[in-house]
Amino acid sequence: MIAVRYIVLLGDGMADWPLEELGGKTPLQSAYKPNMDALAKRSVMGMVNTIPEGMPAGSDVANLSVFGFNPEEVYTGRSPLEAISMGIKLSEDDIALRCNLVTLSETEDFADATMLDYSAGEITTEESSELIKAIAKELNREGLTFYPGVSYRHCLVWNKGPLEIDLTPPHDISGKPIGSHLPKGMKSEVLLDLMEKSREVLRSHPVNLKRIEKGLNPATSIWLWGQGKKPSIPLFVEKYGLCGSVISAVDLIRGIGKASGMKSVEVPGATGNIHTNFKGKALAALDELKSGRDFVYIHVEAPDECGHQGQLQDKIRSIELIDSEVLGTLIRGLEGGEDYSIMILPDHPTPIAIRTHSSDPVPFMIYTSGNGLVDESAVYTEDCASKKNNLIRKGHTLMDMFLGFGTAE
Repeated sequence: MIAVRYIVLLGDGMADWPLEELGGKTPLQSAYKPNMDALAKRSVMGMVNTIPEGMPAGSDVANLSVFGFNPEEVYTGRSPLEAISMGIKLSEDDIALRCNLVTLSETEDFADATMLDYSAGEITTEESSELIKAIAKELNREGLTFYPGVSYRHCLVWNKGPLEIDLTPPHDISGKPIGSHLPKGMKSEVLLDLMEKSREVLRSHPVNLKRIEKGLNPATSIWLWGQGKKPSIPLFVEKYGLCGSVISAVDLIRGIGKASGMKSVEVPGATGNIHTNFKGKALAALDELKSGRDFVYIHVEAPDECGHQGQLQDKIRSIELIDSEVLGTLIRGLEGGEDYSIMILPDHPTPIAIRTHSSDPVPFMIYTSGNGLVDESAVYTEDCASKKNNLIRKGHTLMDMFLGFGTAE
């Protein structure tokens, strides 16, 4: 029976490594997730490699793969995708860079500081907008423009800037000295100067003073990374003949959706962390399907954020909330209606042990209503999926299989 409605439910960074504190289990194995496990018994399962060899293990590369686009052909950098979501018009000569608001230790020499928090305590969008406006007022100059985004995630556009700069994602150096990870390469001194001067702008800003009074991490510096040029991504509807919507709280995923011609759906209370509106995302997806959309891509950032922060129990809890509030709501809303197919997977692992991404394959499962498959021993975990001996080596071909456009490689 062919499904006529398609849903991808992506738990960002949901996969992990076995942990001693969990008795050798992963967070997926430890979480109570009855809905996922029930579907697993009637699903096609396996592992998929979402990160092509030699490419960075980032959510940008991985989600392009899951969307069905070959990163080796379309990837031009992370920040341009976020810029598209922000409504920034990039010229062919522009370089976009991600601008994090971070918390660094207070040191006399910038290079001696330590990365205390890559998200400045998951600063709110309202607070960070004020800070980025202050940064822009002081540091914007000809060819360099700052733009506010969501929470700690913002953008710098550098007209005629170089791509040949060695920049480090701040979540890769949590708790580490920054000295050996400062910008290197062509014109890197321009970015380092902006980062150093941002400390002076932020140090006495009222937003930070109030955060300190509340015992919250202040945003003490900007951190620039993820450079890239304007991307060229095929339209999803032209590739697959399906009209799609994307639901996410982060600009990266919304940017991929918009670049491929999909509708981006705003959900009140969607934050990109464990305090997000889980159920609201599911309800929004059901509304999109009821309005005539053929395909919905639901992205939930919470497990990834918990992995980066080393918050084991919150990572487990976020998986449980995805299961109960997102998947449970979807299943109830789809029952008795048109046939549907749902694919569940992470984009990449974000192991608690290293607090950053890894390029290991991730478990996927595809459930199609009325398919008749039964494996009572199956559950949705890395271990169970790997035992299926069904490894998809080219991650971007998984979408072809899911949508019935061919076999995965």
